[in-house]
Order: sequence, then C-alpha cells, then structure tokens
Amino acid sequence: DEPTSALDAQAEYELFERLRSLTEGRTAVYISHRFSTVRRADRILFLAHGRLVEEGTHEELMRLNGRYARLFRLQASAYTGEEILADELDLDVAPIA
Repeated sequence: DEPTSALDAQAEYELFERLRSLTEGRTAVYISHRFSTVRRADRILFLAHGRLVEEGTHEELMRLNGRYARLFRLQASAYTGEEILADELDLDVAPIA
C-alpha cells in the first residue's frame, strides 16, 4: 500500500516538502504509484515488467508521451473528470492473475 494513502492532500504535501528539505543535496529514492508524489522528483525512472522503460523529469516524460504520460493522464482524469478512452492507453502492462 502507498505509505501516504491515509493522509489528506495537505498533510501529504507537507510531508513531502519536509522530506525534500531533509534530502536536499542527497540522493533519495521514492517508490510510488501516485503521480502527485513522483512528478516533483528530479529524475523519474518508470518500470514495466521489472525493466526500466522510461527515464526523465516529469516534463520530459510528458513530452515523450509514452507509458508514464498515459498513466499520468489516466490518474489525473479522476480529479479533472476528463474522459480517457481505452485505446488511448495501450499500456502493455502485465495482467493481474
């Protein structure tokens, strides 16, 4: 489960601001499926099937319009109400068994 799942948006923001200040000038690794968490990272590594498939900043990955961008838009659509069509996704993710 996501460690911040029980936090409200304000508490989550404050937590990551504090972590950001504590890790300034250091390498910190966050593993998350929540794009609100990862989008502010200096570098994002996107894994699929255990392999690195995309790497960059949030802006670079959005311009690439690959898997990261499609999943970001899908997650954001829950907040914006924007409809995402299934054929726009084509994520090639592993099936859940």
